[in-house]
Amino acid sequence: MQRSPFSRLFAFLSTLALCAGLASCGSSTKESDGAAKKSGGKLNVATSFYPVQWLVQQIGGDKVTATSVTPANVEPHDYEISPAQIAKLGKVDALVYVKGFQPSLDEAAEALKGPKIVDLSGSVDLVHHEGVESEHHEHKDGEGHAHKHAHKSGSEDLDPHFWLDPVRMGKAADRVTERLAKADPSSAETFKANAKKLKERLGALNGSYDNGVKTCQRRAIVTTHTAFGYMAERYGLTQASISGIDPETEPSPAEMANIKSVVEKTGVKTIFTEELVSDAPAKAIAAETGAETSVLSPLESKPERGDYTDAMTTNLERLKSAMVCK
Repeated sequence: MQRSPFSRLFAFLSTLALCAGLASCGSSTKESDGAAKKSGGKLNVATSFYPVQWLVQQIGGDKVTATSVTPANVEPHDYEISPAQIAKLGKVDALVYVKGFQPSLDEAAEALKGPKIVDLSGSVDLVHHEGVESEHHEHKDGEGHAHKHAHKSGSEDLDPHFWLDPVRMGKAADRVTERLAKADPSSAETFKANAKKLKERLGALNGSYDNGVKTCQRRAIVTTHTAFGYMAERYGLTQASISGIDPETEPSPAEMANIKSVVEKTGVKTIFTEELVSDAPAKAIAAETGAETSVLSPLESKPERGDYTDAMTTNLERLKSAMVCK
């Protein structure tokens, strides 16, 4: 869903008005990195949505209280942050987010500025991903495995869904660890130890995916929106999506026909849906092509059961089933 220029202007002016009344807002803040305010002895860290919240909490442990700006079970792409939330953001010790994912949060972060703002987008090698048949180049790694990578593009076109790639999630962990250590130097060793354990878990998850999809009969996946580009890139898959980066964008008849053609040409038998957006387009394509549907979580909200690694493991099992992996 695209917001009108008036809506964006109103939200931005509201942010500026609120920040004017907060001593901690804007670039005029005098807090040093090692003198962040604490609540109950913990760093108070606001995060954009669930995967970032999970990452911060895993690294921060009992030294950090991590909250999500986006409520649970709410699709975060176009979630409108309220003036009351913006006011609270002016009082946190850090705001960790992904620039380019949530327009209203981008505006709030721009108004707040200062060292408390932690943008992960520059730490995870973001690229551009097309919804269908994205342009790739291929190279072989040191073990002779072929990998496809999407080309870089302008910053306004970059795909923000890095968290569906465990390797990029590890890079984000390094950035979070660095920033938390600056905010609370006395807990730096704790943050580093927690980050080491977390990266071991992410490494194991990456290994599970790498081994899990090696023997799949199919290499193409059809998804509801373009959220799985980094996952596809990492493990040599091809992603085709019904909608683009924003899942609320209604697919045109031509786009629906294009996806139907992809399904027929690739022999895909499963159309993946999501938890927080309509499954009607996916079901329509499945009905026309004889395919079935299955949920593949883009992890844009907290899972009903378990955490990030549990949901990613469930995704892997559903991918293996859909792609017929031995």
